[in-house]
Amino acid sequence: MNTHSILSFLLLLNLLVLTSCSDSKISDRDHLVFRYNEHANITSLDPAFAKDQRNIWPAHQLYNSLVKLDKKLSIEGDIARSWTISEDGLTYEFELRDDVFFHKHPIFGKDSTRQVLASDVEYSLKRLTDPKVASPGSWVMSDVKRVKALSDSVIQIELLQKFPAFLGLLSSKFCSVLPVEMDKLDFQTSPLGTGPFKFKRWETGEKLVLRKNNLYFKTDADGNALPYLEAVAISFLPDKQSEFLAFVQGKLDFLSGLDPSYKDELITVDGELNSKFETDIAMEKSPYLNTEYLGFYLDSDTEEMKSKAFRRAINYAFDRDKMIKYLRNNIGIPAHKGFIPEGLSGRARIQGFTYEPEKARKLIQEFKEETGIQEPKLIISTNPSYIDLVEFIQKEVQRIGVEVEIDVMPPSTIRQKRSAGQLETFRASWIADYPDAINYLSLFYSENFSPNGPNYTHFKNETYDRLYEKAISITRDSLRYNLYSKMDSLLIEEAPVIPLYYDEVVRFRSKAVKGLGINPFNLLDLSEVKKTR
Repeated sequence: MNTHSILSFLLLLNLLVLTSCSDSKISDRDHLVFRYNEHANITSLDPAFAKDQRNIWPAHQLYNSLVKLDKKLSIEGDIARSWTISEDGLTYEFELRDDVFFHKHPIFGKDSTRQVLASDVEYSLKRLTDPKVASPGSWVMSDVKRVKALSDSVIQIELLQKFPAFLGLLSSKFCSVLPVEMDKLDFQTSPLGTGPFKFKRWETGEKLVLRKNNLYFKTDADGNALPYLEAVAISFLPDKQSEFLAFVQGKLDFLSGLDPSYKDELITVDGELNSKFETDIAMEKSPYLNTEYLGFYLDSDTEEMKSKAFRRAINYAFDRDKMIKYLRNNIGIPAHKGFIPEGLSGRARIQGFTYEPEKARKLIQEFKEETGIQEPKLIISTNPSYIDLVEFIQKEVQRIGVEVEIDVMPPSTIRQKRSAGQLETFRASWIADYPDAINYLSLFYSENFSPNGPNYTHFKNETYDRLYEKAISITRDSLRYNLYSKMDSLLIEEAPVIPLYYDEVVRFRSKAVKGLGINPFNLLDLSEVKKTR
């Protein structure tokens, strides 16, 4: 037996051991169990900490919010039956449905459950700003003046200032509704929500099991009760290659995203599913509300960071189309526009950056003449997952006469140093929290300078700030989108960042899985998923 065969056998043995941990009842009804792996592990089932995909996905199965997004990113009611907004845009009133009940638990007494009340919504939103909770989602409430239950079925939210995207913000998993009794319970053992699945068992580092919520308030188009599945089983294999092997062996029903360890085996250079998998696996992709970019720290002492000519030169110096084709197997859309990704209204109307090396060289010459620096230098900080992209950029930029150094560090170190303004140029991404382009444009508003906000570049422009402040005060979409476009165009002109590509969601599922769908937030919604035997 060769080394590869031994490795495959050991991985398979490991998977069999993990699988054996499931309830025997679940194992006997495999067609009713949806299995996926979370290689990054789940850190919390408290929605107040649902800030990244690993925690958002299980939270979406367990909880509901006042409102949600449909497949076209339009706002629709979830726990809220209806709502009204005052003429000044400052007061929101929501009427709750009367058929939404919490997961069963002894804390609710004799009936083991109870109806969701406006007081639960008030509790859930207020705890986001509780210092004892220390939620990373506290920013969601930054414009909120007051949250008050007017009755058992009506909740009122008052804002400090008008914010047209507020409804979309309330669809965030941070805003999930919990019972007030959660103050007496532990999210490790008793996370109570209203979602399609309820908590069953969590073996840290091994498996999380959720079971069907028979009290779930939603039905399909024909009136049938949801969900169809009996359970969700989440494993925690830390290695992406092991995850891929488990998927192709049928031990997992679903695989999201691509990893260099298996990318070229699973898909072709043109981004299509490898033909050898077509019998058992289906592949789907769609635009993802995520912009991958390099950011310049403009408060740096270096002349390179201060120079618009230099920043624009780097933007023109490399071929984004080539980068996406050969390093991403055509998964992703080359960023030839501004910072706002495809799928959102308000993108720049002007052309962004394309591959123009001669223009880049002229801009570098202009920089040399302005500053007297004859050997310009660029230091790019990145984590190991993106080293191939940064090395590609390094080679291209060096051809226009700029020395490029790559500084590789762990993701946590990148985040810390980026926030503290200790990185001259950094690779980063921005995934939308809510479906409005202001989410992206807020990264360049001067009042949001890091570490107190997401403006990691410390970009400051009076015209931009005026446009931003005007945009957040306008409720009419067409007028607001026009201002967004002007801001996005200004970012192209000033070049505080290098947009690399607008990401795409790519999913692989067993053909036994039906109804999974795909969306620009890469949200995993299992409420209407079925599996055939």
